[in-house]
Amino acid sequence: MKAFLSIKYHADHANRARIEMIAAALQACGIDSVCIARDVEQWGRLKFDAGELMTRTFAAIDACDLVVVDLTEKGVGVGIEAGYARAKNIPIVTIAEIGADISETLRGIARAVFWYAGADDLAQFWRRWAAR
Repeated sequence: MKAFLSIKYHADHANRARIEMIAAALQACGIDSVCIARDVEQWGRLKFDAGELMTRTFAAIDACDLVVVDLTEKGVGVGIEAGYARAKNIPIVTIAEIGADISETLRGIARAVFWYAGADDLAQFWRRWAAR
């Protein structure tokens, strides 16, 4: 199984540790992941114009079995990716750090919603998800 990780983009990669934590929790359960900042842009080593970036983003989503939306921080791109996945009938799982606000619309299109405090919570959640 392969998951697309949708998460707010930061030019300075301020949430790199969060991306790596989520990816590690997925990998521990045998779920590979793709994240645009990490895998396509290679943490800023490669740059694409907006059109090319969206083309690559949609192709990456199309190649996945699942879209994981981390809504700890809201972002327009996250909403676009979630909407695209929904339109393509790709299952969406929404996660967020405890205390974050998850919109009702995103709850409405997600197969599951999970709040986490850290890596251990995520690992337990993904183990349950993978076993279902």
